[in-house]
Amino acid sequence: MSDDVWMIVGLGNPGPNYAGHRHNIGYLVTDELAHRMGSGFRAHKTGRADVVEGRLTPPGTPGPRVVLARPRSYMNELGGPVKALATFYKVPPERIVAIHDELDIAFNTLRVKLGGGDNGHNGLRSMRSSLGTGDFYRVRAGIGRPPGRQEVADFVLSNYSKTELKDVAFQVMDAADAVESLITVGLEKTQQRFNS
Repeated sequence: MSDDVWMIVGLGNPGPNYAGHRHNIGYLVTDELAHRMGSGFRAHKTGRADVVEGRLTPPGTPGPRVVLARPRSYMNELGGPVKALATFYKVPPERIVAIHDELDIAFNTLRVKLGGGDNGHNGLRSMRSSLGTGDFYRVRAGIGRPPGRQEVADFVLSNYSKTELKDVAFQVMDAADAVESLITVGLEKTQQRFNS
């Protein structure tokens, strides 16, 4: 692939109160990717996001340049910071990957796709609105549906259970692997491997 820049966006809500929530799996995956790149997030000059710039391949190995991004705004307003970064780095929507939680996929499973609807996800809706299109990649980390009659909003803004936490670490690693695969070998091979 060319040296075009990819932007990997972890969807979540900023601050320690939200850190362990199901809605913040995108942040966890970008943390893992930053770790693999040997770097930490720093404030971007737009002032609306934290970023890591580099490559998701071993040093000296050719691979696409990436910008890991974590908007500093809440989920329903993160489209503005994403658009500002996309403009700054000259990244078109077809080289943007959003990592997010997905209610309609079983917990601890993944799906990777290009485009599609928002499925009630405020972060995706905000991105679509600001970018003017939904034609960006999504790495969808399954969280399953809330148990019993629990409200969806309460469920996504709650911490993983103790039993789930053991599996979340593996789900985060798999999602990070899926991002690396997507930008190096493309959608079809990535779907074959991860859309189990």
